[in-house]
Amino acid sequence: MQVYKVGGAVRDKLLGLETQDIDWVLVGANPADLIKQGYQQVGRDFPVFLHPKTKEEYALARTERKTQGGYTGFSVYAAPDVTLEEDLCRRDLTINAMAEDAAGKLIDPFNGQADLKAGILRHVSPAFVEDPVRILRLARFAARFNFSIAPETLELMRQMLAAGEVDYLVPERVWQETVRALGEKYPARFIEVLHECGALAKVFPEIAALFGVPQPEKHHPEIDTGIHTLMVVQQARLLSDDPQVIFAALTHDLGKGATPLEILPHHYGHEETGGKLVAKLCRRCRAPSHFQELAVLVARFHTHCHRITELKPQTVLQTLQHLDAFRRPQRFAQFLLACEADARGRLGLENRPYPQAALFQSYFEQVQQVDVADVVAAGFTGAQIGEELQRRRVFKLKAYLAECALEFKS
Repeated sequence: MQVYKVGGAVRDKLLGLETQDIDWVLVGANPADLIKQGYQQVGRDFPVFLHPKTKEEYALARTERKTQGGYTGFSVYAAPDVTLEEDLCRRDLTINAMAEDAAGKLIDPFNGQADLKAGILRHVSPAFVEDPVRILRLARFAARFNFSIAPETLELMRQMLAAGEVDYLVPERVWQETVRALGEKYPARFIEVLHECGALAKVFPEIAALFGVPQPEKHHPEIDTGIHTLMVVQQARLLSDDPQVIFAALTHDLGKGATPLEILPHHYGHEETGGKLVAKLCRRCRAPSHFQELAVLVARFHTHCHRITELKPQTVLQTLQHLDAFRRPQRFAQFLLACEADARGRLGLENRPYPQAALFQSYFEQVQQVDVADVVAAGFTGAQIGEELQRRRVFKLKAYLAECALEFKS
């Protein structure tokens, strides 16, 4: 029996990165012998064993054969006669198909190290087409490393689309890979790769519809809403590592893809449409409610934040109430980050200040000072409490705006 470290642990070591999880492969191993040595079998679809001391997972070297459509239609063969190279051959990308023996020697039958140095994502074998999840995984690795895709691999991905393999993807797996990609260093690459191979129109048609929709960028007519969205996503990642914020940035402009082009440049009604499309997307992908709630609010109200200096005190207060800022101030902070990312997701504005966020926050802090206990102590009861609380908050905002104007003039 021979033991090899494989996959991501080998790749990350070559990149100088720390690895949390280590995958091991056993070549020439017999399940009965492993059990006698104290290994505990845990795999159902193929033999995986927990080491008796470290509790790390050790998988028997195996081969896989496609039996039906989708990513679950495989038969697995795991036996002592399966070689290491045969096991590595079934893996998705060359950078993930390397191994290291007990002496630390690199085994690299598919030139993964060369692709790693060149920054290229390349499939190991034609069997790549048999698993549609590999399209999502490849896009996620592009988001992690900002690597390019080998032309022949991109062509295989397009063939998978044409063959209908992507239709087998279940919503939960799409969402799982998406959230992981949003947390990577270059999340915009995830969307970019899916769009390039044609998968975006299948898994996120609402986002795909943004490409080709013009943005009102006077000096950069080449920036359409799809490209703007990619820029916003990347700006959100620079501002925050919160996947909720980055997802809200990704979906903030969905309404533009469903708005007639002739009215789009001067039309703010797309925000309401966008909120409905975000909710539809989230339901289809089984997104958690907290992701959906924030994303819908950002889609509906991000232009309110951009135009905060133009809003009347009553409108400011109504917006804060729509955002449920008084009960959920942390979500309000997430909202402001997504709005800032949108403002910066434009050529030449990437590093510009966004004072609207600080101003909106200061408005919120002012109205927070109006205490409902004081209203009750003043003798108001029933429905009168809410009405008086609203009146006092608007008055507080008006007084603050007047104060700010005097300070600005001085």
